[in-house]
Amino acid sequence: MTCSHPSRFASGAFLLLGVLLISISLRSPITGVGPLLDAIRAELHLSAAQAGMLTTLPLLAFAFFSPIAAKLGRKRGLEQALMLSLLLIVSGLVMRSLGTASTLFIGTVIIGAGIAFANVLLPSLMKRDFPTKIATMTSMYVLMMGAGSAMSASLAIPLTEIANQLSINVIPNWAFSLGSLVIFPLIAIVVWLPQLRNHTAPSKDTQALDNHSYLWRNGCAWQITLFLALNSFLMYIFISWLPTILVDNGFSHHEAGVIHGVLQLFTAVPALVLIPFMNKFEDKRLLSFGLTLMALIGILGLLFKPELAMVWGMLFGFGAGGGFIVALALISLRTTSAQQAATLSGMAQFLGYLLAATGPMIIGELHEQTSSWQLPLALCSVSAILWSMFSLLAAKDELIKPMTQSYHTRLERNLS
Repeated sequence: MTCSHPSRFASGAFLLLGVLLISISLRSPITGVGPLLDAIRAELHLSAAQAGMLTTLPLLAFAFFSPIAAKLGRKRGLEQALMLSLLLIVSGLVMRSLGTASTLFIGTVIIGAGIAFANVLLPSLMKRDFPTKIATMTSMYVLMMGAGSAMSASLAIPLTEIANQLSINVIPNWAFSLGSLVIFPLIAIVVWLPQLRNHTAPSKDTQALDNHSYLWRNGCAWQITLFLALNSFLMYIFISWLPTILVDNGFSHHEAGVIHGVLQLFTAVPALVLIPFMNKFEDKRLLSFGLTLMALIGILGLLFKPELAMVWGMLFGFGAGGGFIVALALISLRTTSAQQAATLSGMAQFLGYLLAATGPMIIGELHEQTSSWQLPLALCSVSAILWSMFSLLAAKDELIKPMTQSYHTRLERNLS
């Protein structure tokens, strides 16, 4: 009896470590591309729209592979499904780093599929294994995602310099930099191996979702969906193009990479600041509007005073990161059941990632047509204003009413 408690504690600690290591790998393969876009475009002769696709493809994968993830988790269990996720990320990173245009895009899709599986299954695992610490785990989860993003963005250019110093000629320097990110999922695989002895399914909330199709006709559900979608739209534009914007404004590639990394880091800071105090904000409208306002100021600052880009990056990162956390919280706060929340989350993330996928391409095309960042940043400013408006609507203290059984029965009768 006395030995079982330390054993359970060690097992739980190892599981937690595995979750955190997986989290690091869920954004770093994407954010590491931004600082290297110019080098990749020059080496492979890519247009601005093609370069934007490097960030767009993972987002499309997030949207379209998510339904497969839930089925995979039910069939193989969370542990084996998450291992497959890591193996896909490793395979995609290797493929993407072979140095050709075709392998670059194929590898990016594979990475997106792996990340999509983990995006869907990790929250279910945390709810199952850490049911009394969901807020704390969410904080750590988002923090580690931000830390991985910051490291990959900040180290992207220094890693190309290391490749140059080592005279690595087998693959381009940018490919060496992107390939180095494989260290994160490889370590996660080693730590996750003991979990394969288990074969457990997702939580019941994930396994059996009620039919809440009425949410697609519900105004409140659309307000929350558009709040999350506009957040993602702006965030992935900056993940893709901020380094290029900064270089065109006179910053060195190294400085641009550092500022890009700081922005990524500040998207994680709200996870530490906001979540412990989230319940103290009874009216979430002021909080959500304040965060969107911070992001808007960051965009306007970059438009009119780009020399202070570090400050604007911090403001935008904190606002966008905080807005993402509030959006996830609103999905739980404004729904009446776990099943309704899961359906709304699927709706919001599916449409959110689809909208986010268009952002890098639109901005890249606008820049190519105008040879300036003024119009693209102006479009981002207008989007941030719309985001602020939806923050006030989405954060209303009003539950989404479920469809009554009698209405549901009448609707089915009419359809039949």
